[in-house]
Amino acid sequence: MKENFGFRLWFYFRVGWTTYFGLLFAGINTATVTYFLAIDKIPFLEFIFPTFFHYVVILASMIIPVLVLIGWGHYRRTAAYGSEAEVALESNPYMYKLPLGWNKEALFPTLLKMTEFMIKSNNQEKLDDKSIEEIKELQKKIDFLVKGGSLKKITSKTLSKE
Repeated sequence: MKENFGFRLWFYFRVGWTTYFGLLFAGINTATVTYFLAIDKIPFLEFIFPTFFHYVVILASMIIPVLVLIGWGHYRRTAAYGSEAEVALESNPYMYKLPLGWNKEALFPTLLKMTEFMIKSNNQEKLDDKSIEEIKELQKKIDFLVKGGSLKKITSKTLSKE
């Protein structure tokens, strides 16, 4: 994490800016510009929206439900989100490699041992002592992870305490 701390900060800044500040700023800017450049100058609209506060309340009560429906449609009723997910999956290098951390150290080796055991069991073979010891070691690692541990800093002393 230390080597990419700056990039993490940059990512969090961009998410905060675009998702929260940008959204709020764009909403305020749009409401202000449309009210003072259009509605404030047209007498008929001044009757419907006597003050800027009235305009914001009426606009928000109409636009928020419409935007919620558009967002729901984006995720549930169109192919847009599926396409976005496909592109993200294709461009994410961790989807085609084993992620760093515990998957490489405990989960996938355990799956390999399970398949080895299934093959031996199918052939009526017994597990040798080395295989049993490897399985016990993997069990310790998985138990350590389930209890909230991290395999990045794991040592044999840590596992023997368990």
